[in-house]
Amino acid sequence: MKIAWQSFSLDFSKKTCLMGILNVTPDSFSDGGQYFDRELAIKRAHEMVEEGADVIDVGGESTSPGSEPVPLQEEIARTIPVIEEISKKIKVPVSIDTYKAEVAKRAMDAGASIVNDISGLRFDPEMPKVVSKYKVPVIIMHIKGMPKDMQINPIYEALIPEIMDYFRKSIRLAVESGIAEDKIIIDPGIGFGKTLDHNLEIIKNLREFTLLEKPLLAGVSRKAFIGKILGDVSASERLEGTAAAVAISILNGANIIRVHDVKEMKKVALVADAVKRGSGGVGD
Repeated sequence: MKIAWQSFSLDFSKKTCLMGILNVTPDSFSDGGQYFDRELAIKRAHEMVEEGADVIDVGGESTSPGSEPVPLQEEIARTIPVIEEISKKIKVPVSIDTYKAEVAKRAMDAGASIVNDISGLRFDPEMPKVVSKYKVPVIIMHIKGMPKDMQINPIYEALIPEIMDYFRKSIRLAVESGIAEDKIIIDPGIGFGKTLDHNLEIIKNLREFTLLEKPLLAGVSRKAFIGKILGDVSASERLEGTAAAVAISILNGANIIRVHDVKEMKKVALVADAVKRGSGGVGD
């Protein structure tokens, strides 16, 4: 399986791809404020590429549980100058993490070439049109509720089938809007309207989502479910737990891993890929 667009390509038959997280926000759950300064954000983008990131995902709005929406102009002010700078100087694609069509449009004009939409194209009716116009890959994520309320007692009658149904509807919406089938990536949305048990069930059954024949992204990095398993530890203490979740996700079918700790998770992915393929030569 492979995605090719513009001057970029991601070949999942050779390795698991790493998406490096670059939050230019003051309040993200794990690294809030750390890269809010523009120069620090740009420096971190270069570091992640050197550490092995295949994509840099820039986000200007925290979508952690309980977070409030960020005004459009504020999100644009946070993300666009960083995207303009890094897209000129790094050789990997830049993704914009947003559910707002106007932010996505500005990001594409600034040099981004992937849209990562936590709403699965559902929050902003203009988003499918923007993605279609720019002919870029889109990551369709599953979410139940909104970030502000998604963790207030999320209930499912049948977790995996409901997420699958959600994906089918979002994929249909994408295709009907002119987005190419081979530009669609799916993400089951670990932590977005899910309990601890829901998250574990998704990771355990990730392979079910490969039936949709789309590249599969897993976002487990430093998530709250890891902290709960380890005894309510803080986000900064979840590295080893993240490594375990990343390895399991790769073995269960993930093609892309979205991570904060690129250097460390690159090593985890190399080992997991070797085990998955039964060969020490990745890509053999």
